Amino acid sequence: MKILLARHGETPWNAEGRYQGQEDIALSPVGEAQARALGERLRDVRIDRAVASPLSRARRTAELALGETRMGMLSIDPGLMEIAHGTWEGLLAAEIGERDPQRLLAWRDSPHEVLMPGGESLQHVFDRAWPALARAVAGLGQDDTALVVAHDAVNRVLLCHVLGIPLARLWSFRQAPTTLNLLEGRDVDHLDVVRLNDCSHHTPFFGEAVHRAL
Repeated sequence: MKILLARHGETPWNAEGRYQGQEDIALSPVGEAQARALGERLRDVRIDRAVASPLSRARRTAELALGETRMGMLSIDPGLMEIAHGTWEGLLAAEIGERDPQRLLAWRDSPHEVLMPGGESLQHVFDRAWPALARAVAGLGQDDTALVVAHDAVNRVLLCHVLGIPLARLWSFRQAPTTLNLLEGRDVDHLDVVRLNDCSHHTPFFGEAVHRAL
């Protein structure tokens, strides 16, 4: 089976460097255009199942990626929601640096050890996101393809697991807006990463934007 693991498109808070977490922030016009570009790329790709986070930025990205003729297949799984950043949500990275500098430093240097204030840890995210991924592909055949649209932290913890690297290495790769990661394997416990952070449908080879908040 094949899994197209995508991230949602850009939101105004992404562009501003605000931590979103589970705040339901809609796509910006840029994010809508990115999602439409993803849809154009996937127009002729067979998709047998589609699942997204319930947050509108992921759900809308999935709808645009599927297009009008296929969006009816989309289902929602709350296990794919972004990490709960707790009291960080809505704040700029610079504001967090002033209010909670030690935790912000740890989030960058040892993210696997951080419990968000009033929120989740990366392990919490993995413990709900991995079963959600398993549900998304349950019963798929060898030639079937699932589209899964989630979030930065969610994708990272899933990819760390598939790659066999610790959550401490969370920042060793990127997840651009509407990026595609292609996973293939006989089942969810035997996956290979075929493509990682492929956003060529909207970004030049050396042109990826780097956001200031997860």
